[in-house]
This record gives sequence, structure tokens and C-alpha cells, in this order.
Amino acid sequence: MINGIQGIRLRRAAAVAMTTGAVLASGALHAAPAQAATAPTIVAKGGYAMNNANSKTLYTKKADTRLSTGSTTKIMTAKVVLAQPNLNLDAKVTIQMAYSDYIVKNNASSARLIVGDKVTVRQLLYGLMLPSGCDAAYALADKFGSGSTRAARVKSFIGKMNTTAKSLGMTNTHFDSFDGIGNGANYSTPRDLTKLASNALKNSTFRTIVKTKSYTAKTITKTGSTRTMAAWKNTNGLLSSYSGTIGVKTGSGPEAKYCLVFAATRNGKTVIGTVLASSSTAQREADAKKLLNYGFAQLG
Repeated sequence: MINGIQGIRLRRAAAVAMTTGAVLASGALHAAPAQAATAPTIVAKGGYAMNNANSKTLYTKKADTRLSTGSTTKIMTAKVVLAQPNLNLDAKVTIQMAYSDYIVKNNASSARLIVGDKVTVRQLLYGLMLPSGCDAAYALADKFGSGSTRAARVKSFIGKMNTTAKSLGMTNTHFDSFDGIGNGANYSTPRDLTKLASNALKNSTFRTIVKTKSYTAKTITKTGSTRTMAAWKNTNGLLSSYSGTIGVKTGSGPEAKYCLVFAATRNGKTVIGTVLASSSTAQREADAKKLLNYGFAQLG
């Protein structure tokens, strides 16, 4: 009798083992390793990643801590321009000496726009987002702000940036510049910038620009001839080093350190996020890749 019971138990155990083996072999439990993935450690002071489809948080590190944004600010600059009613992307803007002087005074990143050239709004957006041109940012703020003086127009444009931030629920964000070279009151958070980028990516022009690695603008000179500008290279290294990257924007500065708002799509799923105040260009990219890998592991 005892032997009979033991035999039944052994047969049951063998059956369970076989069933489990079959399930593992079929891959039905493939989600288990993803759930067990350990959250990565990043150098950046703040980090955030989410599933772009439903805004579900995938990673957080001081996601709501206010930090300097550097040129990631330019995502909002582009967003405000692209939201203008009846926007004509082919409208021409004449480059003013003030934009050039501003670059020199602040030792700022530049699209190397030439004073007197006529440049389209579309070209200015590429100059803004690829080489991170603060001259392009100034030109756009001057063009799309309202007022009788340049200072008034710039102030108006920055006001639009802050109004847009409020409308998007960016509760820990404030802009005091059109390009990230602020006066001590230009800040956001990893969560807020991710929210902004997710919204901006709904615009097809924005999507096209931020995934472009290189762009060559042909501008119109004072004399009416065509100038072929030196190619603008995208400062986002992920476009060349991480498969599926679709954007978005780098940022750096003495206070901001090294920042990156990033997004990538794989197998129809998009992970989007931000790292702020990392230690170098290479490290911000390494931090972003860790968050992307971790995010995709959770999405399966």
C-alpha cells in the first residue's frame, strides 16, 4: 500500500515536471525574465522613462526634481512654433545681427546662420534641433513672438512657452529663455520633459526633424543668390548608436551638465524618457541606453 501511494506521488511529480518543462520550452513564460529585470543605475542626477503608448512609468530617479535643462529647452521652442495657427514652414526670416551678436556674447551653440540671409521657418527648425543653434532659436522667438520691439517679441514668445507648459501639466517647469541659456529660472524635471517630448512627437514635422542625422540648408543671400550651408549634424548620438532611435534632443551647460531627452521604437512599441545632469556626452548616452533597454524589457 505504501509503495502504491509513493508510486502515485512519483508519477504526479514526474507529470508536473514534464508540464513545466513543456511550458518553458514553448516560451509561454517568456515574460518572467522581463519582470525580474533589475532597475539600472545611472550617473545622471535625474532620470525617467515611460511607455509612450499609455504614459505608464517604466523607470524613475528623482523624476520630479527641478533641474536646469540646457538645450532640451529647445523642444518647447519647436513645439510653440509648430503650434502657431496657419503656420507657413516656407515663410522666410531674415537673419539679424542681433542673433549673431547673441551667439558671440554667450559663446553659444550655433547653426552658423549668416546675417542678411533669408532662411525658411522649416530650415530654422532644423538649425534649432540638429546643431542646437541658439541663433536659430533667437530668430524663431523674434519671428513668432508679438510686440513692437525685439525684446517684447522675445518676452512674448517665452510667455507662450510657459503657457504651453501649464497646458501640458508640466507643473515643475519654468522657462526664462528661448534656448536654455537662462537667467537662473529655467528649469524642468525628467518627467515633465518626457511629457513635453511625447506631446511634441505627435507633430509629423517635429518627428521628421528630430530623427534626421544631417541636413543641408540652401538659404537666400542678400544679393538673391543661393547659399548652400555646411551640413547641420544632429548632436543626438543615439541616432547612430541605438537601433530604433527616433529622437529627441540633447542639452548641456555649466549648470545643466549633460542632458538627453530620448525616444526609440522597437516592435511597434516606443519608450521615451529623459536623463538630466549626467557627467559627459558619452555618459548621458550610456544612461539613456540603460533606460531604453530596461523599458523595452518590461514591455516584452
